[in-house]
Amino acid sequence: MNTISDAMKMSASVANQSSFPLNQWYVAAFSGELTDKPIARKLLNQPVVLLRTGGGQVAALEDRCCHRSLPLSCGTVESGGVRCGYHGLLYAPNGSCIEIPGQERIPAKAKVTSYVVTEKNHIVWIWFGSEEGSAPTHDAPDYPHHDDPKYKFGWGVYHYDAPYQLIHDNLLDLSHLGYVHLKTIGGNARQHMNAEMKVTSEGNMVRVIRLMPGTPPPPTYKAAYPFGDKCDRWQEIEFDVSHLRIWTGAVEPGKDVIDDPDRGGFHMRGFHGITPETETTAHYFWSMASNKHPDMPETIDTVIEQTKYTFDEDRVVIEAQYKNMRQFGEQAAWTDIHVDVGAVRARRIIAKLLESSR
Repeated sequence: MNTISDAMKMSASVANQSSFPLNQWYVAAFSGELTDKPIARKLLNQPVVLLRTGGGQVAALEDRCCHRSLPLSCGTVESGGVRCGYHGLLYAPNGSCIEIPGQERIPAKAKVTSYVVTEKNHIVWIWFGSEEGSAPTHDAPDYPHHDDPKYKFGWGVYHYDAPYQLIHDNLLDLSHLGYVHLKTIGGNARQHMNAEMKVTSEGNMVRVIRLMPGTPPPPTYKAAYPFGDKCDRWQEIEFDVSHLRIWTGAVEPGKDVIDDPDRGGFHMRGFHGITPETETTAHYFWSMASNKHPDMPETIDTVIEQTKYTFDEDRVVIEAQYKNMRQFGEQAAWTDIHVDVGAVRARRIIAKLLESSR
């Protein structure tokens, strides 16, 4: 990635799904969002209504009544589906109209597009195929940490006025922690910039491992775990097309090997579902799972509060970055440095997927 204009071209203004990698599962919602009301959400330029029926089934439909085009998200959820708030047409999870008040016959064309969705590990995934109605070619991703009894987790949803790949860039480069997140998960900026780093790729996945032994524990770590003046930190980032998994934490010096998969210490397992809304806006679905030290009180609320504060800081930076990209346009150029390796590889994967779909 050499210029800001190149980055902006990757978010071209073609208003359809082909602007994004298809044949992918994207995050549509967290399970906890779907209660007794429908949710309106634009995903990959498609207006979608998400709901959980009274019977507990999760569904995603085109957010439009086939009668007079009122958004179905303005309606109500019932046991059999969602009822339009204008004239009461009732739609089943498969998109078929199953009831028209005052009319027995239901026209064959009384239906809307339905999307394939699945609910796993407290996450609702939606399938966007290269052809309308195409069946998924693989299962939705697993994220078992939400159901692991040694962890507790919290979650949140952000809307970004910035292209989705800028969020990828941010998450794949954690060297910024020492500058942006000093009050929470930051630490010594120079140690972050000079951390040992290993980047590998396999298929559409990029993995970044950063190790920082002998570093001062940042405020969030000290609030959740009885560290002294130093700790051995690790950061493991796994990028996939629609989401990232980030496992960070620290052990007391000399207690565990820092790169041992079974190491103890303080763990923060972050899930980051990045779903494009449009070419220039995105949804960010995050969760943070953390363990508890046996000799300390429960700290998950503190971890979640400080995680949210951290993501507030990230959003300010990324939206300001994109605003400046639009302002400077062709006048400015991006100069890559050593910490950009993971982000550059991820962008190449996205570019390759987009090119292969054209």
